[in-house]
Amino acid sequence: MSKSITMDELLASNEEIEQLKAGDVIEGVVTSVRKHEVWIDLGARGVGVVSRREVGHQQLEEGQTITASVIEPELDEGHAYLSMRRAAKDRGWDELQRMFDDQEIVEVTAYDANRGGMLVELEGIRGFLPVSQLAAEHYPRVSGADKDEILQKLNSLVGKPIRTRILDVSRKDNKLIFSEKEAVKDDMASRLTELKVGDSVEGLVTGVIDFGAFVNVSGIEGLIHISEISWERVEDPRKYVKNGQTIQAKIIAIDKDRLSLSIKQLSEDPWLSEVKNFKVGEMVEGKITRITPFGAFVQLSSAVEALVHVSEMSNDESVDPEKLFKLNEKKKFKVLDIDTENRKIALSLKDAN
Repeated sequence: MSKSITMDELLASNEEIEQLKAGDVIEGVVTSVRKHEVWIDLGARGVGVVSRREVGHQQLEEGQTITASVIEPELDEGHAYLSMRRAAKDRGWDELQRMFDDQEIVEVTAYDANRGGMLVELEGIRGFLPVSQLAAEHYPRVSGADKDEILQKLNSLVGKPIRTRILDVSRKDNKLIFSEKEAVKDDMASRLTELKVGDSVEGLVTGVIDFGAFVNVSGIEGLIHISEISWERVEDPRKYVKNGQTIQAKIIAIDKDRLSLSIKQLSEDPWLSEVKNFKVGEMVEGKITRITPFGAFVQLSSAVEALVHVSEMSNDESVDPEKLFKLNEKKKFKVLDIDTENRKIALSLKDAN
């Protein structure tokens, strides 16, 4: 004889079925695919409906098991209103949070760019890779921070895979920030330990600016200051190095994750050999290259430049260098002093006369 189920037992069993709440992610079976909605069997939890715009791009069939997020637990008609798109997004946020917690390196491909950085989508969530978080290989080095040129360089990265780490993720604030710098940090640290001051390295020029040139050395950023490009006086770095050019340079300093480089120190200083042709007390001829209120610079040979101080121009203390000299004219001077250590030569005009 079968045992009858009492009303109390039936109510107790129903209490074990957890009531749907907005935000719940649940599974169900597709029972009907219609033009404007899809109906879902939720088992003991009843029936749910998904409008077409909340299905996403999936092709659904009857009998298929799907995952959906509860938007409204119970409509007036008695069924639940569900969203498959939101469930996918919720799972996406969970996966992104896991990647962030595990500091996982993820490969992303930007779908667009603006002047601030790259627009990226991962796990169905849109995020951002700021310019400041690009590694040396991709950082847009341009003169004068020209915004149009920066955007042009960033656009060239659209569609190309970039290794990143998630820098910040917040479902609440709908924020997702990526960093290429963080992804290459460990590799850079390893490479930096293999480098030392004095090493000769090969690098790719990534940007030429007024005060020097930026160089990518195996993913590590290096800077060649204008004073380290050539033993000659350099007025415009662009006349010596070009963007995209491969160059050899010497490491003269390592500061955290950046290298200070020199091209000129790979060759002997011609000043040291040419200065041997001059002696204190002798008369020399030179060409005026610069005129300043405190004196004039004089080219004595291709590598040797000297200074005639205003006090050595004339016995007249009110002498004006601008009136006394003309650029590129040649004059005779007397050598007063040669300071080899500091690469300086002092001349006198008044003693020469």
